[in-house]
Amino acid sequence: MNAILSDRINAMEESATLAMAKKARELKGQGINIISLSLGEPDFKTPLHIQQAAKDAIDEGKYFSYPPVAGYQDLREAIAAKLRTENGIGEAKAENIVVSTGAKHSIANIFMCIVNEGDEVVIFSPYWVSYSEIIKLAGGVPVLIEGTLENNFKATAQQLEEAITDKTKAVIYSSPCNPTGSVFSKEELEAIADVVKKRDNIVVIADEIYEKINFTGAHASIASFPGMFERTITVNGFSKGYAMTGWRVGYICAPVAIAKACEKLQGQFTSGGTGIAQRAALAGIVGDQAPTKEMEAAYLKRRDLVLELLRDIPGIKTHVPEGAFYFFPDVTAYFGKTDGDMTIQTADDFCLYILKEAHVSLVTGEAFGAPNCVRLSYAASEDELKEALKSIKEAVLKLN
Repeated sequence: MNAILSDRINAMEESATLAMAKKARELKGQGINIISLSLGEPDFKTPLHIQQAAKDAIDEGKYFSYPPVAGYQDLREAIAAKLRTENGIGEAKAENIVVSTGAKHSIANIFMCIVNEGDEVVIFSPYWVSYSEIIKLAGGVPVLIEGTLENNFKATAQQLEEAITDKTKAVIYSSPCNPTGSVFSKEELEAIADVVKKRDNIVVIADEIYEKINFTGAHASIASFPGMFERTITVNGFSKGYAMTGWRVGYICAPVAIAKACEKLQGQFTSGGTGIAQRAALAGIVGDQAPTKEMEAAYLKRRDLVLELLRDIPGIKTHVPEGAFYFFPDVTAYFGKTDGDMTIQTADDFCLYILKEAHVSLVTGEAFGAPNCVRLSYAASEDELKEALKSIKEAVLKLN
């Protein structure tokens, strides 16, 4: 039956994060206790007032019909108001907003709408695993500019300047970043904006899905800078900051022409996102923000715990993440080492060894454009994190 499958699906890589989660589930199914630090999945429950809004929407019985393709008007207006007041994006209006089935869906819509065959998209690397595969699916060519550990994994405006060609259509980055937890400062984003504004017909895609988990105290949105609103597509959603991963609600704020194009595409592919989930999202964005701030504080505490534990493992090199809930340590110190049964040559091997020996699932940095690193999610309880890091340390000490 493989001959039936299209070339595009055969060429597409499986999501590394989902693949590792699948392996962990398989081992759990065999009765092995696995601590999963592989998925970007908050371990908190969705706040009660958001849950209640969904229950109320069901009881009202008004949200069982197909919703508007771009999302309910009141939700789009609330998102636009949030972007104006919290992010300084003064031009944001409901007409600029398209609500989709998660931020990943939003990103797929964007690239399908703006990329022609052979167009180049500059990706700030390390990057979220799906960027490059979605770009290639749309016929585009990913162009990576790599941030170094010494610069907190942040590529620079100068690197962007050097990467842009006459084929460049877009630039994409995430801040706070998945997988590194790095946060671009206002000054760094201003330098990036200055590079982009020199060119016509280049848009910036700013993935801000981890905006609510930012330990710097100052989130900057590039769309708020002078001359950038018409050049920027802001991507955000409810999964991380509101612990709503399974509710699948994401959105974009884009120039009207791009928003209309995404609405048009979405109308053919999925139509509007689930009505009940949208009512819950509205409660999240306009309701009590205290649970979100409490989660952010808990993540900061966990970050500090994991940082201390990682620094106690010989050979691990890491920076200090400023947001999201990931560490992205360099593990090259273990390349070439063996436990007598398995020799570690790559970050993939390291992850498989840790899964086998420590029963902890991580994700290889290869999938994020950084083959010397692994991603560790600390969206887990403090007890699980302590146990996982203890097991990892014991496992690597067996290597020679």
